[in-house]
Amino acid sequence: MTFENISPLLDEALTVRGYTTLTPVQDAVIAEEAVGRDLVVSAQTGSGKTVAFGLAMAPQILDGGLVSLAREPAALIIAPTRELALQVSRELMWLYGKAGVRIATCVGGMDASKERRTLNQGAQIVVGTPGRLRDHLERGALDLSALKVAILDEADEMLDMGFREELEEILNATPEGRRTLLFSATMPKPIVSLAKRYQRDALRISTVGEDRGHGDISYQVVTVAPPDIENAVVNLLRLHEAETAILFCATRENVRRLHASLTERGFNVVALSGEHSQSERNQALQALRDQRARVCVATDVAARGIDLPNLSLVVHVELPRDAEGLQHRSGRTGRAGRKGTAVLIVPYQRRKRVESMLRGAKIEADWIKVPTAADIRAKDHDRLLETLLTPVEVEDEDRALGAKLLETMSAEDIAAALVRVHRAKMPQAEDLLDDGSRERPRDDHRAGFDDSVWFKLNVGRRNNADPKWILPLLCRRGGVTKNDIGAIRIAANETHVGIAAAAVAKFAKAIAQPGHDEDNDVEIVQADGPPRQAARENKRKGRDGDRPQRAKLGVKPRGDGPPRGGNFRGDGPRGGGQSRDGARPFRKDGPPPSKHGVKHKAKGNRPR
Repeated sequence: MTFENISPLLDEALTVRGYTTLTPVQDAVIAEEAVGRDLVVSAQTGSGKTVAFGLAMAPQILDGGLVSLAREPAALIIAPTRELALQVSRELMWLYGKAGVRIATCVGGMDASKERRTLNQGAQIVVGTPGRLRDHLERGALDLSALKVAILDEADEMLDMGFREELEEILNATPEGRRTLLFSATMPKPIVSLAKRYQRDALRISTVGEDRGHGDISYQVVTVAPPDIENAVVNLLRLHEAETAILFCATRENVRRLHASLTERGFNVVALSGEHSQSERNQALQALRDQRARVCVATDVAARGIDLPNLSLVVHVELPRDAEGLQHRSGRTGRAGRKGTAVLIVPYQRRKRVESMLRGAKIEADWIKVPTAADIRAKDHDRLLETLLTPVEVEDEDRALGAKLLETMSAEDIAAALVRVHRAKMPQAEDLLDDGSRERPRDDHRAGFDDSVWFKLNVGRRNNADPKWILPLLCRRGGVTKNDIGAIRIAANETHVGIAAAAVAKFAKAIAQPGHDEDNDVEIVQADGPPRQAARENKRKGRDGDRPQRAKLGVKPRGDGPPRGGNFRGDGPRGGGQSRDGARPFRKDGPPPSKHGVKHKAKGNRPR
């Protein structure tokens, strides 16, 4: 097929590659109005933008359809990560292969001396990462004096990664008459500022849909109780059984923890984070491409620039920082016309933030329940039937083995054994504490608990007990969610909590086990009944024990002594009470005597 406005050599390369039509961004950059101009292009990852800027820079690379004989590079492509730079080089090699264009790749983690020799031999196109390119520039190995076109691929990510200084130094070393092409999935203010400084009358091109962040990605949101996040990850992986999936975490520690947990459960999983060497990254990515691994747990930075053609599922285990981060993460799937799914796992308390983020990204997401074990069994049933009913060629040896089995087993038993073997290979689905079908109570956990059962903790106000740390402790120790916890009554030395009747059996079984190191001293037992009314319980002290104290953990309790800066009406004789350390009574007209028996004079209470 012949493409208009394209060099015959590139046209032939596209045809051999199997191209029948160009993508929207590829069409836009070679349109008549874009030829020879600076461009600012908004295009999602996977939309064919590498081939797009390969076509856009062709007039500067090819002289009358032939490659320029100049030794200095005519085109420079800057990419944020090593993986993306290598991917760009591979794409340009087949696109410009028949034209005889020489391409040099300069990235971190590779032999710098070998790169310098390649540059010295002459290359028409240089592809590299900002740090390595600046290094070659400062050492005099990279000469940009004859550069005709500079391309910044995923410019927004390079600025996010802190490469502004490197980019400015590289661009300042290029001639003023060069073309500058900025390709970016999003257009934040730093990108706009960079475009104004280094471009002239740039043409703005956008192929990102206005209604959704990415037309080929289906967005889903599941709300969960915080203790259920890991179980939700397991069930999402089992429900989708994606050919390749990537799970995003916020820190390398969380990547390490989730990777270990999924490996233990039987998933074929690899990890990518800042603590992994380049060799380990290469091995992990190759395992994903070879299908030896199907799940990748990664941080944002570690996953930038990776290209996994079969990636169909992205799970945001921990939420991205903003709408742009959401689009960058999700853009790893739904590439080049393929369909993909992006799922956000949202703790209940973060729901409003996610709703705002989705509005900012102009993404319409489906809010769904977390897949349950029953949902996964049903999906496995359908997948197994589809697999077994698909026509396949059967060898004579397999038929002979099947006939031998039929001599000793019935067809039903053989089929059941086949299903059992199939299921045994799969990781088990997880039972959820809360499947997301219930919303959090909005009235301080006290509504709808008329049939609750009361439990007692051996901590109270004197131990700085506070609902902010009692609630997570109950969820952790009792294996329940916030929805299962009703009223929390904090008294001086103990705390009563109401547990929903439906969760009592599970709660009682869980608290019978030893606690964690941080709460091992907290005892939880079932109470004889509801707590007494605050007035009766604290009648002797004359205090209201039903009001939770807002003391912070680690602050010494004030006991029953007088409040600072206020009057004190004591319980004992002469109006005295307990001191803050409970050791000596206060006098009515002044502070307690010192350790040496010398009376302190109180201001305004000098004896007459």
